[in-house]
Amino acid sequence: MLDLLDVAFVQRALLAAALTGLAAPAIGIYLVQRRLSLMGDGIGHVCVTGVALGLITGTSPTLTAIAIAIVGAVLIETVRATGKASGDVALALLFYGGIAGGLFLVSIAGTGALALQSYLFGSITTVSSADLWVNGVLAVIVIALAVALQPVLFSVAHDEDFARTTGLRVGFYNVLISVLAAVTVSLSMRTVGLLLVSALMVIPVATAQQFARGFRTTMLGAMTAGLLAAVSGVLVSTEVDVAPGATIVLIALGGFAVTAPAGMLLQRRRRARVPFDMPVPPEPLQVEEDHRHQHGPGCGHLAVEHGDHIDYIHDGHRHAVHGGHYDEH
Repeated sequence: MLDLLDVAFVQRALLAAALTGLAAPAIGIYLVQRRLSLMGDGIGHVCVTGVALGLITGTSPTLTAIAIAIVGAVLIETVRATGKASGDVALALLFYGGIAGGLFLVSIAGTGALALQSYLFGSITTVSSADLWVNGVLAVIVIALAVALQPVLFSVAHDEDFARTTGLRVGFYNVLISVLAAVTVSLSMRTVGLLLVSALMVIPVATAQQFARGFRTTMLGAMTAGLLAAVSGVLVSTEVDVAPGATIVLIALGGFAVTAPAGMLLQRRRRARVPFDMPVPPEPLQVEEDHRHQHGPGCGHLAVEHGDHIDYIHDGHRHAVHGGHYDEH
């Protein structure tokens, strides 16, 4: 194992896996929050068309996949937002149109479906230094935006109506989430493959949700789980000579299977403690309309879910937007 770590292509594979393991859950958590967990699969199918376009034109399949995936993600978000098709129907359009377009293009090129195999199932050991630089830049952008815009993106993903009442540009941020998902799928196709990338966007999030209570903690836990699964998958696949993408996903699934019983037990204990540890909350107090600070996503104060609304922690109190005033808890 130590000798293999000195090999250049293994080092590149580990770095590519680490980038994917961090970026995929960072944006996947917003898809889970929006109940669009399968959107990664849909975008992956659209990427097949992008890869085929790159192969047929002799350009970079990665760049064409990113371009086509972004166009597809924006289009499908537009269709969903305008109400012309529900979320699941919109994803179905991605599934069928993307894979059909890719197979059609490779058949025209005469290269056959085998030309797509390394992109469909991953081929992390063939990642070049140039590929690694591109993936690194894209991964940093995705992670930075997902973390820096966390209060805003969470508000939009959690409750579009509430976010809209606070003045947020819901349509813009929904498109941004879709574009970041498209970029993440594209940079992950050489690591776990287009057919499996959605698993790395969802499974680490499901694992972190077993223990974490807050959104920020869940994101951090999901990124940690994704990183461990990706790096471990590459190490195991290198040692026993099996498919890296499948190994990464199976390790992620194993992590969920191991943590699920402990998570269920922890949740039961939390529910059992609530009636005894939690005091009866007092009636909300109205804060006058001239409240000096305007609370909302991006205001800088910690946002906490509270029933069907969001509270903002300010000066040791919970402030909740209520019409033209704030309720103080």
